[in-house]
Amino acid sequence: MRADNRGIALLEVLAAVAILGVAGIALVELVAGGTRAVATARAREQELGDEDRLLAAYTLLRREDLDRRLGDREVGPYVVNVQRPERTLYRIAIRRKEAPQVEELVTVVYRAEVRRAP
Repeated sequence: MRADNRGIALLEVLAAVAILGVAGIALVELVAGGTRAVATARAREQELGDEDRLLAAYTLLRREDLDRRLGDREVGPYVVNVQRPERTLYRIAIRRKEAPQVEELVTVVYRAEVRRAP
């Protein structure tokens, strides 16, 4: 090997190691990002399941029970809002406490008026 080429091989190896290191770091970041996305999706799926069960429970309530629950009511990490826009319609909305301006789930249920016998 000539004297002026001695350090070239070492520089090439160092450059290759640096390139592999950068590629490895990028790959680790990609895997970590995917893992975070999966964890976030699982947590969100759990929240939606909880909200769905809560909404289902409220839709099964009778008219008198819905009348007692008009307005906002905190249920765990959620806020349930029951409104009566018409005499026979109830609007039920579920929000999270940490994002109260966003309604996650909303439905409208019909409850017939109870006729009292004379």
